[in-house]
Amino acid sequence: MEMRLLLVLFALLSVTAVVPVLFSRNKKDGPAEVVVAAPPFNASGVTVISWKPRIFLYKGFLSDDECDHLVKLGKEKLKRSMVADNESGKSVMSEVRTSSGMFLDKQQDPVVSTIEERIAAWTLLPEENAENIQILRYEHGQRYDPHFDYFHDKVNQLQGGHRYATVLMYLSTVEKGGETVFPNAEGWESQLKDDSFSDCAKKGLAVKAVKGDAVLFFNLQADGTPDPLSLHGSCPVIEGEKWSSPKWIHVRSYDNPSSMKQSEECSDLSENCVAWAASGPSKAQQNQLKQKKPRTKQEARIPQVLNSD
Repeated sequence: MEMRLLLVLFALLSVTAVVPVLFSRNKKDGPAEVVVAAPPFNASGVTVISWKPRIFLYKGFLSDDECDHLVKLGKEKLKRSMVADNESGKSVMSEVRTSSGMFLDKQQDPVVSTIEERIAAWTLLPEENAENIQILRYEHGQRYDPHFDYFHDKVNQLQGGHRYATVLMYLSTVEKGGETVFPNAEGWESQLKDDSFSDCAKKGLAVKAVKGDAVLFFNLQADGTPDPLSLHGSCPVIEGEKWSSPKWIHVRSYDNPSSMKQSEECSDLSENCVAWAASGPSKAQQNQLKQKKPRTKQEARIPQVLNSD
């Protein structure tokens, strides 16, 4: 009977559209789970939300089946989310982040592998630079106060350097609340918001949590320096439950950090290095240094997300 249903499913898919069908088995002796995947990456599905910081929205990045599959995997090992201490880099519990979560293994199953490949196709960044996919659950009232995804401490930068980009996938639709808000985004005041947005979302550029959608934003500027405009948070859930899945991508290999030798001294392979150093910073760099403000005590207290559960 199962075989007949599968044959009917394949026939329908072959007539309607070219959509990947994946098989996943969580347990050795359990039945295979049939997961209909979203279509391959298509740039036409991406819209620009902001240029400062750079934020992009992909509607329908994940299929409903893929979302349900990730939630199912996440439910098995959820525990209280942590943050990284800005000085030591150690994991600590904080009231600024009240969700629960866990990390999947890379290429854990065909579904996870396909999603990882799709993320790499969208971001044009190597899979080896990315951390494992995390699964998060926000229940009623739970939130994550505004924070940065790049690191203030040096400890977490040793493995892959700063987090260059974040892909945040929504695994459920939140009835009210649970928006991702960017309070420092330029021009956020011009975003039209009706009563369906929470009060928290009205304090910055906001993206609603809709099942299957994904947001890509960059934590570093084009020159590789941390972008303070990338400050973001998860608004409290007012109605419903929020499941989301972030994927952090570093500037260097995260899987093989030893491939990039760490040194206290700066080196350059170009034969023009000495001449460039002698000429000093450019006018643009000089202006940037003049405008750069030292970190305040308040900024130092802003938490960063942790790269382990």
